[in-house]
Parts: sequence; C-alpha cells; structure tokens
Amino acid sequence: MKYTMLSASLGASALLAASPALHAQQQPAVTAAPIAASSAAAAPITPAAPAASAASTSPAAAASGTTPATGSAPVAEAQLKDVIVTAQRRQQSAQRVGTSMSVLSGSDLKTLNVETVNDLQHATASVEVEPAFGGGQPQFRIRGIGFTDYTSNNASTVGINVDDVAYALPIQTQGQLFDIARVEVLRGPQGTLYGRNTTGGTVNFITNQPTRDFEAGASVEYGTHNLLTTEGYVSGPLSDRVRGRFAFTTQDFGAWQNNRATNQTLGNHDSAAARAQLDWDVARDFKLHFGAHGGFDKSDNTGLYLFTPYTSAKTGEVIPADADHTKTGWGVSPAFSRVTGLSTDAKPGRNNVNGGVDLTATWNLGPVELKSITAYNYLHRREYSDWDATRYHDSDEYFDDTVNEVTQELRASSRGDTRLRWVTGLFYSHDDLDEKFYSDFSDRLGFIALTRYRQSVDTLGVYGQATYDITKRLRGIVGVRQEHEKRELRGFASGMLTPSFVPFAGFQGGDANQSLTSNGTSGKVGLEFDLAPATMLYATVSRGYKSGGFTAHNTGNSNALAPFKPESLTAYEVGFKADLTRTLRWNASAFHYDYRDQQVLSATFDPNSQSLIGTFVNAPKSRIDGFETDLKWQPVRGLEISQYVGYKSGKYTSPFVTYNTQASAASGHNVFTDYNGSALSFPRLSYGGQVAYSWLAGGYRLRAETNYSYRDAYSQLLLLGPNYTVDSYWLVNASLTVTSPDRHWDVALWARNLFNRQYDLTKNFFLPGTNVAAAGEPRTVGVRVTYTY
Repeated sequence: MKYTMLSASLGASALLAASPALHAQQQPAVTAAPIAASSAAAAPITPAAPAASAASTSPAAAASGTTPATGSAPVAEAQLKDVIVTAQRRQQSAQRVGTSMSVLSGSDLKTLNVETVNDLQHATASVEVEPAFGGGQPQFRIRGIGFTDYTSNNASTVGINVDDVAYALPIQTQGQLFDIARVEVLRGPQGTLYGRNTTGGTVNFITNQPTRDFEAGASVEYGTHNLLTTEGYVSGPLSDRVRGRFAFTTQDFGAWQNNRATNQTLGNHDSAAARAQLDWDVARDFKLHFGAHGGFDKSDNTGLYLFTPYTSAKTGEVIPADADHTKTGWGVSPAFSRVTGLSTDAKPGRNNVNGGVDLTATWNLGPVELKSITAYNYLHRREYSDWDATRYHDSDEYFDDTVNEVTQELRASSRGDTRLRWVTGLFYSHDDLDEKFYSDFSDRLGFIALTRYRQSVDTLGVYGQATYDITKRLRGIVGVRQEHEKRELRGFASGMLTPSFVPFAGFQGGDANQSLTSNGTSGKVGLEFDLAPATMLYATVSRGYKSGGFTAHNTGNSNALAPFKPESLTAYEVGFKADLTRTLRWNASAFHYDYRDQQVLSATFDPNSQSLIGTFVNAPKSRIDGFETDLKWQPVRGLEISQYVGYKSGKYTSPFVTYNTQASAASGHNVFTDYNGSALSFPRLSYGGQVAYSWLAGGYRLRAETNYSYRDAYSQLLLLGPNYTVDSYWLVNASLTVTSPDRHWDVALWARNLFNRQYDLTKNFFLPGTNVAAAGEPRTVGVRVTYTY
C-alpha cells in the first residue's frame, strides 16, 4: 500500500542510531522522477521513462499490484519503490516532501477495496468520510477537522482537486475513482498552494494520462447480491504530436438491504462514468492538455435503520428497534409525490448527472514554467432520502440542486533542481448554486416544507511559495496566500406547500437576501533537514483559513440566516521520513492545532415547527493534538508488510455558550450550556495495515493479501449527545490474485468485511424521537477478471 503517513513523537535518536545502516544499505534518495503510479509489487527503482507513459496504470496492474509488462518475470527482489507526488505543485519523491501525507496508487485502491471516496477512511490514518444521513454527499474529516452539513451551500474544510482542478463540493468526487494513477491525502492546512477551505487538508485525485505507446485494458467484477462492475481504457498516440486516452466504468445491482414491512430490496447501483483526455505537443516548449468527463448515478441510497423503538405520531404504532441492521423503511406520500415528481413507489436514491471540461496550457521558458488551468464543472443533484426510516412521513427529504462552477488558475514556477525553487500564481473561481429541498413532515407536523435559494460565490487569490537550500542538508520553506471571497445568498424562502407555497412567518415579508465578504491569509514556514541521505527531519508552522457562510436549513426564522464567521487554524507539526534500509521505511509526525472560531453544527428550537433546526455557530477557541506513524517493510522477497497508526484528541478551550440540543428538545424552548472543556467530536484512534505475499507457481504469479482497519468510537456531544455514539469497529478484507505468465490476464478472488462485522457509519436524528443509523455493508465476496493488451 503506497501511502506515507508521518509522526514525530518518536525521537531522532533511533534514526541516528540507524544511520550507519542507512549509509551502508540505502541509495541516495531520488529527487526527481516521472510521475508514476506506485505499485504494490516490490521492484527496484528503475531509470526514468517518458512521463506520459509512466503515468499509466492499467486495470490489470490494479488487480495484480504490478505495472504492465510483457513476458514472464520472477517475483522481484525485495526493495521499496520510490513514490513520486505533485503535492507541492512539482514532481518530488514523497520521502522528500516535508508534510504529512498518504499516497494510494491505483493498484492500492483495488487491493484495499476503495470503491468510493468514502472508503478512504479505511485506508489512511486520521481520515473519516461519513455519508450525510446515509446519502450520496460525503463529509470529510482530516485530523478531526471537518464540516457537517446536508445542504450544498457551504464549503468543506477539506479541499478536493482532480488533475489540478479544484472542486467546490465533495459530492462531485463520487464516481471519480476509476482509471486512477494515485490519490494524495495531505494532512494539515494547505492554504498556501490550495487556497481557502483547506483547514483540514486536501485530497488530490490524479488520473492516468495519455501514453506514447498503445495500451488498452478491461476488467469485469462480479460479487454478492449480483453486484457487477466494469472498467476499461484505451490509450496511445493519435499522431506524432497528439496522444489520447478514454476510460469508463459502470456499476449495477448489489442490493443488500430490505424494507422491514414489504421485504423490497434496497442498495442497487446504477451508475456510469467516462473520461476522455488529449495531450498535444503544439511545439517543443508548448503543450496543451484537454480533458472531459461525465457520468450519471441513479443508485439507491443506503437506507437508515432504527436503533431505538419508533412511535408513530399519526397512528400510535410502535416499531421496534431493528436488531437486523440490513432492515430499513421508506414511503412516499401522494402529496409528496405531486410536489417533487417522485413516484409513490420510489426508493431512497439519487438521480445525479455531472460533467465538466478542462484545458491546461504549459509553456517551458528555460528556467521558468508557465501554466494555465481553465475548467468548468456541472452537477445536477436529485436525491430522495427517508430520514425517519419508516413507511410514515415524519422526515422524508428530496434535494434538487444545480451547481455550475468555473475556475481559472495561472501559475509560474521555477524549473530544475536549483538552489531556490519557487511557485507563484493567481486563482479565480465562480460558483453558482440553485438549491431546493422538500421535507415531508405531514405525519408529525402536518405539512410539507420547501426551502429554496440561490447562492453565488466569487473567489480571487494570489499565492507564492519558495524553498531555499540554506546548506546542502538544510532547506527553508516560506509561503503565503491572500484570498478574497464574496458569498451572496439570494431569494431564500422557507414555508409550507398546501400545495401552493405559503412562507413561514419569518419570510412573509418577502424572500431573504444575505451577503458575506471574507478576506483571509494563509501561510507556511518550515525547515527540512537531511539527517542522512535517506532520512529527513522537518518542522512546519502553517495557517489555514475557511470562509464563513450561511445556515440554509428549513427554518421559519429569517434571523437564522445571519452568516457565521470564518474559521482559522494554526498548525504546528514536526516529523521525519526515513528509509532505514532498502526494505524498511518509517515515517512519523506529531501536531498541535490552535483553532479559532471553529464552525460547529448545533441546533436551535424552532417554535413554528416545535422541533430542532440545525444552525452553525462559532466556537471561540479549541485545540487538537495528535500523531501519525506508518511503517512499510519487505523483509524477504515477495513479502510486504505495512502498518499505520493515527491518534488525536481535542477540546474546546474557552467559554463556549451555545444551544443544548437535547435539553432544548425536552423543554420546548432553547436551553444554553457552556461547553468549555468538552471534547471535540471525532474518533481518537485509527489503525490499519496490510500483509501480502507473492510467489511464482508454474510460471503464474500468485499474490495473497489481507488488509484491515480499526476506527475508534466517538459521539457528537454538542449536536446529538452521548446516546448517538458510533461504536468502534474492525474491518478485514482479503484477496487472492493469479496473473498469467504473459502478464495479460489477471483473476482475483476477493472478500470485503471478511468476518461480517456489523458496524455503523453514522448515527443521527432529524426530528426528535426518530433515532436512526447508517449501517456499513455486510460481507461481500466476488471475482474480478482483467485483461491488458
């Protein structure tokens, strides 16, 4: 598994003690190499190949953990591969980047069963990705820094980039994990190079690029519940100067849940996506890259189950808690069907369409490289969820969102391995959001609610970062970014559909409008020191900034639209990265976060609906401390072992008087509590690893692999209270892959959640008295067949 996690509670003395072995056994660290997906198979570092060709990873490679090859070869001699990343906007060995990060290659995503972005939490330390109420919208947290919201108008604290293009919403990453070269998970504020709204970190998806030689491949996967997944690509030259690549994926079937009353199935997939790319060498020093992508997702959502008994306010029926977590419930009323267009027999699910285009122009002007990245992305989200998990209509939700986003980045950077290396640039983005969401409260509150609004966001930023070799072993890093954002909320209204729209009392004077202007500064100062040729120590101080926003929930109080403030984070981090021998790599880091005006989801009691309505508040001061460490070891030929550990803890550190949601719901009016000293809401401990062994038998290459992960228990005390604790859990996966002697065919047998662990992804309620959880999928087994030409 190609990831690099760091931690520095571990002292330098062990590294110093190991330094003779470093000099005797380790080659000098690679400082530059072509961009290439790392392979799970052990192989020596090879001379540089053309970058475009090296960047490709085929489905066959993904399935077997190898790079494509012709002819039979023995299992490689044990030696760790160098991993090349572009986390700092230039090609570098991951072991030479002084920041905490994980890198997963395309083959890692296959062997670790990372099918969606949500699965990244089971492959990396200190990362959580939760589905909002079991729906398609992922909510990222890195090192405990995240943002919880089921609406689409507020940015995440974790930046999302696909091939250097910034995405406004995390939901836009769903369906992107195919034909991937690697995923880079950067921990800590990344504002200098990646802009605002990266206080938690950044996730970079790098796709396979067009190749100079012809390549093609396809894979078919079949598993439990008739789950069927296909993937394919074709890549190669179209002329002497033009190269192209086309890739696709589809997924169908796979329902694993049942309606407790009707036994109808839920959980089928119905999605497809495609990506096309062209590289054109216009001139020797001028190149163009064009990309286009599109797809649809008509899959079922994950149904929620009841973890406490439910009593219907309409009939008095009591539905027991679901002992079987694969049971759920849903129902669309005729009135809700009329206003949303859903059929009365619709299942919880989505009907999303997305697409986009991007154009990158690169000029090499001797010592300077100029780059322009222009992109347009589109998303139409239509999603139905049943948040009471019954046939009743206490809280059935339907979202109808349209997002249009334009980004433009102009970047200049130094070329070559000079003493001073720098990058600077300008960034602009414009986002338009049109959101309507419908809530069927008819069986509890006696009405259907509609909330609608439009929002536009304009952002302009300028940044620069420089690295200077103070000595041959000591480097200094300085970076700064200034960003301006204007966020406008227009035409906000919330009211009842009778079936005509009747605004709630707070909006009877007309639609509400709000605007918010934010100016933020991000920066970084750091030192990197080469303790030995393959051992680096580093220390950084960085500042991240997340813009403010609006609570756009279905409230009857127009005052609830008052903007919440921006948040900022100052991060102190120390760490080391060490290749102790040619077969043993150890990375570690420790961090302290000083948080200001943390944006926290709470809830206020709404007298109109006699229920709780979510609202965002700012916690004046909080802190988070923690560490990560990871180890990669290839003790003998064919055997690979990797382990990671992440730990973090945090609390509010100053008076923080805000709504006590549980007490407010019980008393029928707002009750306030000071949460100073209370713990922040995230799992403290994350642990995982992988063990794989490869060997040859009759010319065939066999690879047996198991990987496992552990997530600690946690509860959202501020919003939900202790009764909504998500319990800790272990997950174990396994696979056996056979590769043909000519390396063209792979057959892999796999099992996910091998021991059929029953676990939860999230727990929540929307209206008091309806306590629901989203269960993780039970054990699935299957086979994957891959062919590479």
